[in-house]
Amino acid sequence: MTILQFFLWSLLKVVVVTVVMLMAVAYTVLLERKLVGRIQNRWGPSRVGPFGLLQPLVDGAKLFLKEDLIPTAVYRPLYLIAPVIALGCALISIAVVPFGEPNVGPGGIHFFQISDVNIGLLVILGITSIGVYGIALSGWSSNNKYSLLGSLRSSAQLISYELALGLALVGVVMRAGSLNLRVIVESQAAKGIASWNIFGGFQFVAFLVYLTAAYAETNRAPFDLPEAESELTAGYHTEYSSMKFAMFFMAEYANMITVSCVATLLFLGGWTSPLGNLFPPPENIFAHALFPIFWFVLKVFSFLFLYVWVRGTLPRFRYDQLMNFGWRYLMPIAILNILGTSLWLAYR
Repeated sequence: MTILQFFLWSLLKVVVVTVVMLMAVAYTVLLERKLVGRIQNRWGPSRVGPFGLLQPLVDGAKLFLKEDLIPTAVYRPLYLIAPVIALGCALISIAVVPFGEPNVGPGGIHFFQISDVNIGLLVILGITSIGVYGIALSGWSSNNKYSLLGSLRSSAQLISYELALGLALVGVVMRAGSLNLRVIVESQAAKGIASWNIFGGFQFVAFLVYLTAAYAETNRAPFDLPEAESELTAGYHTEYSSMKFAMFFMAEYANMITVSCVATLLFLGGWTSPLGNLFPPPENIFAHALFPIFWFVLKVFSFLFLYVWVRGTLPRFRYDQLMNFGWRYLMPIAILNILGTSLWLAYR
């Protein structure tokens, strides 16, 4: 395969995955509005298209066509680049996520992953950590005290819960012996659900720590303190409108999808079937390709459903409760999980 062919294949994968990701973001918003509506005993969006399925397209057009207001006292360069950083980091992290069997085409091209790197998990953690700069810069550059308070809250929150989230994943990495996401999935593929890290790998506590920290990392209820509409008007994006506001909005939902993908890969066996090899897919090249993607999407959808369910159920924390919970409970539990996993691996 020539360099040009390799470049074109890679470009095609980037375009396809980006389009699918953006469509998933749009319809995750619709999913949340519909589910929260049902939780609150109402319909949710139902007017635009059959069952309201065209609502995301109308919302996108509305945000794109709204007047773009920029306050006079902002620091313009950082004000403009902040939403780009937030959305860019949210979209780039999906590049190392494998979402299907390792089918390799001509020239070593992986069909269901943009880039297969040996430290894929570290890449995701690093890129998503940079996303906090978008939030911090947006609050500071807006020259608005409410925005600044919201961005400072978010910075402190993300830094605090990033530590617990990273430590929760150490046990999984120790069990698999690799930071490569494909290797981690393959280490759970032997016996189906009995081999998944959440059950067979004795990482259930790590899964709960990761899930809780992920809610805080993505600024979702009950940890949505950076926005805190009742206290800070709208938090760090108070002074943003039109597509710049939409970019922050899209970044939040893109991060939700990435977090769900990582949880699926690390704890729920990725694209593997919960039945293991008991019922293999038919001997058809399309079935072998689509069955793993079906399981992967189903597991990611389950996490997104849980996100919405938690939002419609739990009240918001106070800020002191938020920080105490992260440092006094999640961090020690994550460290104890590492010690327990080390002892279990040594004994085995």
